[in-house]
Amino acid sequence: MTDAAADADAGATDKKAHPAPGAASPADHVDVVLAQWHEQRPELDVSPMAVIGRLKRLVLLIEPSMKRTFAAHGLDAASFDVLATLRRNGPERHLTPAELMRSAMVTSGAISQRLDRLQERGLVTRRPSPSDGRVVEVALTGEGLALIDGALPDHLATEEGLLAALPPAELARLADSLKSLLLGLGDGRGAGR
Repeated sequence: MTDAAADADAGATDKKAHPAPGAASPADHVDVVLAQWHEQRPELDVSPMAVIGRLKRLVLLIEPSMKRTFAAHGLDAASFDVLATLRRNGPERHLTPAELMRSAMVTSGAISQRLDRLQERGLVTRRPSPSDGRVVEVALTGEGLALIDGALPDHLATEEGLLAALPPAELARLADSLKSLLLGLGDGRGAGR
């Protein structure tokens, strides 16, 4: 059984255990933390921890599955995001490192090192821009295109398995709520890191 299938199977089990609407849900780790703070510092409103604490816990629980999927394709999260950014912009399109930083789900600090590693592996090429020789353009190679096209379905299967505990309507509401939070924090379209 693949990691994605195991995650999906685990999610299906969780879905069966999901309480009916209106029923009390079982306590999670964050509920315990909130109760402890309420007991120790009852005068403080710790309700923001209910959201931020759960977001942080989700990252801790999600990352291992994602890392396994990336590793199965010889990638890490940052390399996957660079290749996926190039792919979703069209395999013939060249992007500058600055465009990659704005578009990819990676920080700007190590983009040059990531590009070096990807180029060494033959997954991307860098060349001077035909319109401005001072600007470098990055593109997928045939090998890079094949790798990302092979990794993407497994990545999506992993994500689907991780989200399997929630019904589609709840997932849509969660996606909308997270989008509202991101927009409220200034992460609108075109917002850089």
